[in-house]
Amino acid sequence: MKIVLPVAGNGLRLRPYTENLPKCLLPVAGKTIIDWIVDDALFLNPSETIFITGYKAAVIDDYLKGKSGWGALRTVVQSNPQGLGEAISLALPYVSDDEPLLIILGDTLFEADLSILKNADENILYTFKVEDPKRFGVAVTDKDGRIERLVEKPQEFVSDEAIVGIYYIKDVKALKESLNYLMKNDIRTKGEFQLTDALERMIQGGCKFRTAPVVKWLDCGLVETLLETNAYILQRNEKSNSQAFEGSEIVMPCHIGKNVVIKNSKVGPNVSVGDGCVIENTEVRDAILWEGVKISDQKVANTVIHE
Repeated sequence: MKIVLPVAGNGLRLRPYTENLPKCLLPVAGKTIIDWIVDDALFLNPSETIFITGYKAAVIDDYLKGKSGWGALRTVVQSNPQGLGEAISLALPYVSDDEPLLIILGDTLFEADLSILKNADENILYTFKVEDPKRFGVAVTDKDGRIERLVEKPQEFVSDEAIVGIYYIKDVKALKESLNYLMKNDIRTKGEFQLTDALERMIQGGCKFRTAPVVKWLDCGLVETLLETNAYILQRNEKSNSQAFEGSEIVMPCHIGKNVVIKNSKVGPNVSVGDGCVIENTEVRDAILWEGVKISDQKVANTVIHE
């Protein structure tokens, strides 16, 4: 199996935090977004993980140099982004027809059982039941969970199973042919080559797809949802705090990085403190502090603080 992670987006909705970092490298609950994604999939033993980069590509390249434990890595630059379909097509020359492909969008986190992919014999799209399907692409299924068609942002109800950005492709040759057909004939939706259009073409051509459930879908697209995701992961992974800080109280759940100084402060709950931070005479809750942040004599809540 090979894994493809498209991480070319510029994260405009998260400015100013993405002015110097790509979205996938933003910190949340003690790790970067991309660390959470890759670490959760390593047990699948991919032969290679391919990152489709674009915005701040050099920053991602430098970051990946320190990831020796991730196995074989490759980056491919999407220099003129024309949609997710085009992004995936850039990785396909490095994927053989008989090797399954797992595509995971590099900007959202999730809780889902990926272990079923070890013995999967057909294509699988992970979905999450939503209250307002009009905002999403959805999968229309039969009673056995087989996908009959994909519909982008349906204005009339056809399904509440939103496609969340985790795609397991067994029929790689068919995906290649489908994407090539779209691009050769300049078939676009909203001006871009869409992966869902290629998948729909595969379905109508006879490829078998079924859904698998996502238990929790964690959005990282806005500051407020990034903070919600940070809080959720901290609460899920809560551990007792063994560190003591001068005149300070740590209210769990929190993540406290390395070489952190906290004096006469109250930290938590739901706070991630990056390595090398200094916090003095401050109350901070529901927040993310990047590495090296120094704050004093403040009350901080519901925010991300960088540099």
